[in-house]
Amino acid sequence: MTDIRDTGHDGDFVQSLERGLSVIRAFDAEHPKLTLSEVAASTGLSRAAARRFLRTLVQLGYMRSDGTRFALRPKILELGYAYLSSLTLPEVAMPHLEQLVEQVHESSSVCELDGDDVVYIARVPTKRIMTVTISVGTRFPAYATSMGRVLLAAQPDEWLDDYLSSASLRGLTGHTITSATALRRELLKIRAQGWALVDQELEEGLRSIAAPIRDADGQVIASVNVSTHAGRRTLDSVVADLLPPLLNTARRIEVDLARARPAAGGSGVAPLA
Repeated sequence: MTDIRDTGHDGDFVQSLERGLSVIRAFDAEHPKLTLSEVAASTGLSRAAARRFLRTLVQLGYMRSDGTRFALRPKILELGYAYLSSLTLPEVAMPHLEQLVEQVHESSSVCELDGDDVVYIARVPTKRIMTVTISVGTRFPAYATSMGRVLLAAQPDEWLDDYLSSASLRGLTGHTITSATALRRELLKIRAQGWALVDQELEEGLRSIAAPIRDADGQVIASVNVSTHAGRRTLDSVVADLLPPLLNTARRIEVDLARARPAAGGSGVAPLA
């Protein structure tokens, strides 16, 4: 319970707004419906003040009343939508990455495609498992990373043809796919299954599994991964233990993105089949 009788605010503080917001905050999952007396007790307002705020909120369409109890109406979501719609993808993704890392005890990142590279836009690390320090803004060649392959697989066929005909597929390790034909075959597999697994192709000892992040139109706009050391997990373990929570994380990010960015037509990036 928040007691609005606390003081210590400056001269620009609007106490009536604070009181109105305290009335809204009195309603939650455990208290979806409250009487006037319950609202007054929860907020520290007098019954007369609580009645005025409640009636105002009812008239504005943010609440409804059956004559005895009050409850929030869906219009209240408008107050939170302004915040959600201002969030960037990294801001939306970070809380979900933190939950995923806490669950699997491995590092997780989100990337976008920029030309032939992936660019890290969000990351939550655990133990350092690469010789290169990864931070927001780090770039790697897309063809050698799980997140990059998810994003490449999502591109239209014509775009992919141009990429495969011009990309320099250097062998970064002894495991790296360096053949355009082999890479195309792998990307088609990723399109079909909806996720990518890369085994020590970017750096020896590094295994990574990635899934797409789609916008409200179903277009792939980014990818999210979990990375681990080959000495800690077999390939079977990566798929069995890390893929399910990774896919769940991608879906949760997509849900929050859909709330923040309603569908507004295609972006020109093909979704994974």
